[in-house]
Amino acid sequence: SVMGATGSGKTTFINIASGSDLRVGMGLESCTNEVQTSQSFMLDGKRVVLIDTPGFDDTTKSDTDVLKMIAAYMQTIYEHGARLAGVIYMHRISDFRMGGTSKRNFKIFRELCGESSLKNVIIVTNMWSEVKREIGEAREAELASKDKFFKPVLEKGARLLRHDGTLESAHTTLRYLINNQAATLRIQQEIVNEHKPIEKTAAGAELRRALDEQADQHKEEIRNLRAEMEAALRAKDEETRKELQEELEKKQEECLRIEQNSQRMAAEFAAERARLEALILQMEAEQQKHAAEQEVARARKELEEAHAKAEREAAAAKEAQELERARLLEEQKKREEEHRRQTEEELARLRQLVAQSEEQSARLAEQARQKEATEKKKSQQLEEELTKARERARVAKLDYERRLTDVEEQSSLEHGLPQPGILLPNLPFVVWKAAMTWWGTTKTRK
Repeated sequence: SVMGATGSGKTTFINIASGSDLRVGMGLESCTNEVQTSQSFMLDGKRVVLIDTPGFDDTTKSDTDVLKMIAAYMQTIYEHGARLAGVIYMHRISDFRMGGTSKRNFKIFRELCGESSLKNVIIVTNMWSEVKREIGEAREAELASKDKFFKPVLEKGARLLRHDGTLESAHTTLRYLINNQAATLRIQQEIVNEHKPIEKTAAGAELRRALDEQADQHKEEIRNLRAEMEAALRAKDEETRKELQEELEKKQEECLRIEQNSQRMAAEFAAERARLEALILQMEAEQQKHAAEQEVARARKELEEAHAKAEREAAAAKEAQELERARLLEEQKKREEEHRRQTEEELARLRQLVAQSEEQSARLAEQARQKEATEKKKSQQLEEELTKARERARVAKLDYERRLTDVEEQSSLEHGLPQPGILLPNLPFVVWKAAMTWWGTTKTRK
């Protein structure tokens, strides 16, 4: 929750930190006339929602209205289970001094929070660009060191930080709170847990005391105005008397308004509480409707994503099939090329073998021809030698027969055949044997 005086930069801080577009007031005119929340955003993994509150010196609402609005909102969210991680109090460093109104606002803020939750409080000074640095630092030191300002709450755990108007500065401030243990404000404890009426709470009592002081001050001013009116009447100064009468009526109206505000606080608080409950119920219904719409949208999106996924998977499967087919065709082409290459190599090898076989056959044929020719030549030579041998045998036979005849004539047949060495001393044994064989054959035939 972000609190502080009107024009202290609460809404601007929230818009910077959250990226929201809450309406921002200009000058001294208040724009935040009810409690409002920022859009949620993520910071360091935590979902953060900031609550914007009107200031107690609001230009369109009384302090009583502001207190009942804040108290009703805090009670409602507490009863619905929401807890605050912390509270930020915005203060303009550009203010020349912390006047009575600012002190009263801060007193009511302290009573709203309570002493036990001050460790969850950050006092943020902003608008540093509107003052010189040394002046701002001097004011900051005074605020932190004096009991009538922020020293008591700082001593009880609150922090004093600067905001320079940037997103990083705003998020740095929030990082001091988002990891805190949830805090229960005194106003929540009193109204919800202790069942106190708002006027009996510490913040209500402080506001009542401040209103009583205002009423006493107005009453004193009314007495002074009446005395001045009597003096003007005695002096017969009608113009002054009328002016004083108008001023008196204004003060009386202000006193009546203060008294009425104090008296209607409880009734209007209940009405504001009922309005917030109705608003929360409406918001919950809208959230449920929105959640249902989101669920339908999510289901539709999931269906579309599933359909798209199925299409992608089908396309991927088709692409994979095409790739597999292309791969198989490529492999088949490679196998065919390899088979063709191997076939060509085998054919080349066979051709080489055939050529080698033909060459060997030719060589063998040539060798056979040469051998045949050689054998033929040798056969011819043997034929010639045989012919010559036959001729010599014939000649030898004739010579032998002749000699035999001569021998037979000289010796008797009883002596048998002459020895070859006797008849033919110069005849070779082979020729002689052949001749004898022939002679024997011839004799048998006879």
